Amino acid sequence: MTKPAGRVHPLSRLMAMLLVLLLLAAVVGSAAFYAWANRPLAVATPKDFVLTPGSLKNVAGQLVTQQVIDQPDLFVLLARITGEAGSLKAGSYHLSIAPSPLELLEKIGKGDTSMVRVAIVEGRNWRDIRRQLEGNVQLKSDIRGMSDADIARALNIDAPSLEGQFFPDTYQVDKGSSTLELLKRAHALLQEKLDAAWAARAPGLPLKSAQEALILASLIEKETGKAEDRPLIGGVFINRLKTGMRLQTDPSVIYGVGEAFDGDLKKIHLQTDTPWNTYTRGGLPPTPIAMVGDAALLAATQPAQTKAFYFVARGDGSSEFSNTLDEHNAAVRKYILKR
Repeated sequence: MTKPAGRVHPLSRLMAMLLVLLLLAAVVGSAAFYAWANRPLAVATPKDFVLTPGSLKNVAGQLVTQQVIDQPDLFVLLARITGEAGSLKAGSYHLSIAPSPLELLEKIGKGDTSMVRVAIVEGRNWRDIRRQLEGNVQLKSDIRGMSDADIARALNIDAPSLEGQFFPDTYQVDKGSSTLELLKRAHALLQEKLDAAWAARAPGLPLKSAQEALILASLIEKETGKAEDRPLIGGVFINRLKTGMRLQTDPSVIYGVGEAFDGDLKKIHLQTDTPWNTYTRGGLPPTPIAMVGDAALLAATQPAQTKAFYFVARGDGSSEFSNTLDEHNAAVRKYILKR
């Protein structure tokens, strides 16, 4: 006689069914999660957003607030699964097309930020640089409404003026970043360059401080039409300073006239006294008159050894150098008066 088959307990059958359902749910859920991770986000493009430093959940919250993602929990889970959780970088980002969550994570993980190039040009003065920065809509213009004295305090600049205090270069910054932070970088670089030039200065210069070297460098910067003339122009100014002769440099006079200058330097400008009029006053002016580059700093601190006391523009960007006043007057007749 055959032994009757054992009966399956109803509870076991239920557990088996639940397990199957859980596995199916996991498979379906995994498929849905995979599809979400690879499907373009519902974000309107082009889109700019900014991430500040924070935890993974905080970053997800920032993305929700800026309408980049709408499922922060899934974003957090994806970041942990992919190993990107600890590598997300703060900065300004730009989306030209809607990325998938995976692509977004990769972009933020690499720090693929949207950068802005800001050029501070040698020879430009602070008034023009400030106007340029305040008008740059890609930056956070936090200097607008601040006085120069406020900016100097914010940047810890101990100088009578902000003129010449920022090194000319092309700076790459995040879109929407602080103008003050950019100026802080530019001043730190200027200070580094100036300190190095002053430490390597030639012996016997009639300059009392690095700031005086910076002032002299700005005069050289504005007087130079051709790069090879800078050391000689520096030498002429040093010779004049050593002998007490007035510098008589037109760019300094023009700086003293300020925004009233219309491009035509007249005799009245040379005769009207200002702190920057090097025809009416001896020595260096009280502040730089422009932003200076490496070459001008070098020409101020390591000028050419020359007997020249004069120079005049030839009309092609270069200068004619003279040792005596008679030679200089002859050069003026030749190149300026065309006689």
